[in-house]
Amino acid sequence: MTRHAVVIAGGGPTGLMLAGELALAGIDVAIVERRPDHELTGSRAGGLNPRALEILDQRGIVDRFLSEGQKHPIVHFHVPLDISDCPTRHRYLLGLWQNHIERILGGWVRELAVPIYRGREVTGFAQDESGVHVELSDGCPLRADYLVGCDGGRSVVRKSAGIDFPGWEPTMSWLIAEAEMADEPAFGFRHDAAGSHGIGKLENGPRVRLVLTERHLESGVDPTLDDIRAALVSIYGTDFGIHSPTWISRFTDMTRQAAAYRVQRVFLAGDAAHIHPPVGGQGLNTGVQDAVNLGWKLAQVVKRISPDSLLDTYHAERHPVGARVLRNTMALVALRRPDERTKALGETMSQLLTMDDPRRHLAANMAGLDIRYDLGNVEAKDKHPLLGRRVPDLDLSTPNGEARMFNLMHGARALLLTLGPADHIATTIGADARDSAIADGAADEPITRGQPNALGGFDMRPWADRVQLVAATYTGAWELPAIGQVPAPAAVLVRPDGYVAWVGDGTSFGLADALTTWFGQPAAA
Repeated sequence: MTRHAVVIAGGGPTGLMLAGELALAGIDVAIVERRPDHELTGSRAGGLNPRALEILDQRGIVDRFLSEGQKHPIVHFHVPLDISDCPTRHRYLLGLWQNHIERILGGWVRELAVPIYRGREVTGFAQDESGVHVELSDGCPLRADYLVGCDGGRSVVRKSAGIDFPGWEPTMSWLIAEAEMADEPAFGFRHDAAGSHGIGKLENGPRVRLVLTERHLESGVDPTLDDIRAALVSIYGTDFGIHSPTWISRFTDMTRQAAAYRVQRVFLAGDAAHIHPPVGGQGLNTGVQDAVNLGWKLAQVVKRISPDSLLDTYHAERHPVGARVLRNTMALVALRRPDERTKALGETMSQLLTMDDPRRHLAANMAGLDIRYDLGNVEAKDKHPLLGRRVPDLDLSTPNGEARMFNLMHGARALLLTLGPADHIATTIGADARDSAIADGAADEPITRGQPNALGGFDMRPWADRVQLVAATYTGAWELPAIGQVPAPAAVLVRPDGYVAWVGDGTSFGLADALTTWFGQPAAA
């Protein structure tokens, strides 16, 4: 029986991102995907938000997506929200259909030599203390230390694990299709007593994509081209000669979230953990962020660097984020209702969002840039505003030259960054420790031959195989989305997912605890 450290059920964006994260950490990971290739029926999700783009930037692959997408300096919450003043390099939504996103991620995963078992799917599993017995549709099982369900809203992994999926039943439904039309359609949006409808051109060719609000809730039965024709006639007075559909589907505002993201050796991520209508474009982006949160933690436990309890922080951190996404989408659907009272509420919301503070707040939320994880064990009065938030992508000066913060994170390793005057960044961690780390492939060039005094003489050698030590200077402001400028730290400990786990004030107070919590017990010196 073939065995892998981690088996991922589902090769969509979430599964691919997780596989890449694990492969960067040297973990034996494999994907099980029912499709024979990455071809999708329909273009599906339509963009990457700023935080997802930052994550791809942290891994050095964002340019692959930027070269194919279209930048729009907005995110949407009821109305378009300008994010051109947001403190990030990626002040835009990148318009790029999911079929292209998957193709590009798939190319990255192939470069990392991740095996993909195509044309089969996970049908069930059994787990015990030694691992997970994964049943496949072709009758050839796999054995894994851990199984991650990235297999969508109807997740077999979630159902087999017995995880509850509570939430809200649908109240509205929409038809969606991609097809050709003999007559020129009425491109753009139209509003009537049923709600909002839209028709837009698709890339490369005569096809169009349309989304039509149904007058009555429909669910369960797959729609047909005749359903699309009837809906078009009802809304526009003509079906525009629609023909040759490549994708017809229906979605509702059903909203659900898994009660647990983990059951022993089994995890859920992406749509397997949370489903909601696609308004606001948060689903794919949330799944990618789930993957990056889980990947490094799973890698450290597989390597026995960290205890099993680290894996509990995945649910603790990502479940609240998923719950917030669900609230956002429910609010957006509610604001789309066509009755006069909802219209009045929508007008009030539109007015509020012309004001800078509400706009910045909601824009950061929808962009995924304002997430703050509760890292615990820190008194509120002692929490620096950076703690638990994504680290900004700063332009740094190091003894080895200029370096962007995100460029230091391409290998998905933790980073301890110390900041100070140029003449104060070269006391030592020990040349022997640094040279040994580089020889083992565990250190990057920006690690100095010195122990920066911003750590008060703290000995980093016990964690040198897990955490990059970079001494740098930075003279600009530290600015966070929706918050503004925050006090400059003397040092920061950044997790592989880009979130700050410790902030130094010129001493090493709390650093040993943070290193142990997130990166395991110190190794023998």
